[in-house]
Amino acid sequence: MESLYSSCVIVADRNVAASESIRGLLESEFQSVYLVADTGSLTTGAERLAPDLVVLDLSFGAENLSSLVDQIHQRSPHSHVLVLTLNDEAIVARSTLEAGADAVVLKRCAGTDLYEALAALGRGERYSSPQFEHVLG
Repeated sequence: MESLYSSCVIVADRNVAASESIRGLLESEFQSVYLVADTGSLTTGAERLAPDLVVLDLSFGAENLSSLVDQIHQRSPHSHVLVLTLNDEAIVARSTLEAGADAVVLKRCAGTDLYEALAALGRGERYSSPQFEHVLG
């Protein structure tokens, strides 16, 4: 697969095994993949690295996802935010996108859906895993 992005991605997940798994999927698409496990490292990394993509576990924004996405965009305005979730309810996907995320992907489908999301974001489109029926309208 031809790389859609040339710079870097930040993967924000408190689960080390999940972070490493996502890193493995993204290493062929990005020059650098950085892992962070706390909000402070995420916002600092967004400011310093200006990543093309931030892959964010939904638990990071559990208290206020909209605020966290805003902080990322303030520090790195061109960064796309893709949220990973274990929850397959459409309301979760809808609220995630309404909070400002560019994409929402089910973690259990990341092996396939992550590449579809990257392609959509590369075309300037938003993305949600197909299991979230009719979320994008």
